[in-house]
Amino acid sequence: MDTQSLRLFVLAAEKLNISAAGRALGMPPAVASSRLAKLEQALGADLLHRSTRKVAVSLEGSEFLPYAKEMLAQEDAAMAALGLGSNRVTGTLRFAASSTFSQLYVIPLLPEFLDLHPGVNLDLRLSDTAFDLIDGSFDLALRNTVLEDSSLKGRKLADDRRVLCASPSYLAEHGTPLLPEDLKNHNLLAFKNQSAKGLVGPDGKTGSYDPRSASCRLVIDDGLSQKLATIAGAGISQNSLWSVHREIEDGSLVHLLPDYELDDQSALWLVYPKSNVLTAKVRVFIDFLIEKIGRTPPWANAPKN
Repeated sequence: MDTQSLRLFVLAAEKLNISAAGRALGMPPAVASSRLAKLEQALGADLLHRSTRKVAVSLEGSEFLPYAKEMLAQEDAAMAALGLGSNRVTGTLRFAASSTFSQLYVIPLLPEFLDLHPGVNLDLRLSDTAFDLIDGSFDLALRNTVLEDSSLKGRKLADDRRVLCASPSYLAEHGTPLLPEDLKNHNLLAFKNQSAKGLVGPDGKTGSYDPRSASCRLVIDDGLSQKLATIAGAGISQNSLWSVHREIEDGSLVHLLPDYELDDQSALWLVYPKSNVLTAKVRVFIDFLIEKIGRTPPWANAPKN
């Protein structure tokens, strides 16, 4: 199969513009349109829907796109193994991540990454609700979870320790829980679809943090909003330490039950579909984030209070 036509299709799918994709590959618009038409004829499927106003990826095109990317990645890897091809990393990298984590740690680093790799463009999808990597045709995602999906590969970025927090004003009004069983008498904030978490304390003492078993009048699907609600005095919440360590240090939040650890095996993972070759653009971005964040996480040595 003509890999240059595959590159044209992938670029056109990313840009939703056949002429722009052709120009990026040094093709006049008429040549680009002709090559895409020949590719579709060879495959027996319409990959792109065209109109006078716009281009859209067809259902067949969406299904074929990850395979086209993999074939191109395989070719690039083979050329690199022979010492051929360009040493310059290029392409658009689609990255899905938690909006809360990205605002704090990823976004401030992006100018440096883009300066280091001028041939790479980033297409970010930031939400605290997880995207499906394969259905969304993402190259890479940041997940704070236990890596269980057998269709994914990943590299660990950092530990994701969880802690319970409340504001000084809330504790002054409602009292400070000293044992896990005291939580049932408090207002607990819940993240969307949050399950109960075990608490393991000194000498093997156990308990749980379960918003469903206590007063839970506020359910939120955004980590930053949950933190802000906790600071405002809405109740007790479970948070990742990376999200709240600065507030614990400056006293706007109090780390509750500091002798108890939440029994949670999640970590921060940079994951990508197992079927995909680890392309140069993905590899350099993973290496960059691990170097800048993972080697010495800013929250790793946060003190208990």
